[in-house]
Amino acid sequence: MGRRFNVISATIALSVFALYFSFAQGQQQKSGRLGGSFDRHNNQFRSPGERRGPGERFFQLSPEERQAFRKNAERWLRMNPEQQKLLRQRYELHSQQLKNEAEATLRQSGLRLDQNARDQFEARYLQERRKIERQLREQFEAKRDQELPQLNERLKKEFQSRQSTPGATSTSTPAVSVTPIR
Repeated sequence: MGRRFNVISATIALSVFALYFSFAQGQQQKSGRLGGSFDRHNNQFRSPGERRGPGERFFQLSPEERQAFRKNAERWLRMNPEQQKLLRQRYELHSQQLKNEAEATLRQSGLRLDQNARDQFEARYLQERRKIERQLREQFEAKRDQELPQLNERLKKEFQSRQSTPGATSTSTPAVSVTPIR
């Protein structure tokens, strides 16, 4: 039962991650072309509305995206069912918030679109939103990495001066890591 559950969980995890990456990847490909696309894996032309399976989309990812996918899938498999449930709930909540924001943006724009155009607007909004969030995350991480050595030096000096002060008592406290968690 436990092994079967792990296999089912792995399949679900891979499907969720493949769906996420394929959606982001598929939207990037659609936005840059007017017509269909050429599938280099089986040398066929695809019409614009033709969908790809998760396995096919996985091999269209860049090596970095594949590595990130594998890492996320492995993390998912190490989670217990409660953690997986919590992560699913957070993902659903975040997805609903983004969908609501896309709808609000469309309303604020004053555009009157048919359902197909509304879906395309929402997809483009989500694609651009992910791009902005990724850029901001990278900027934040770069700034943090830039400032951490300064923080480490300040703390080192502060605590060295406490040690060298006469009458200072050393209290035993657990070491705290200032290394960023990623």
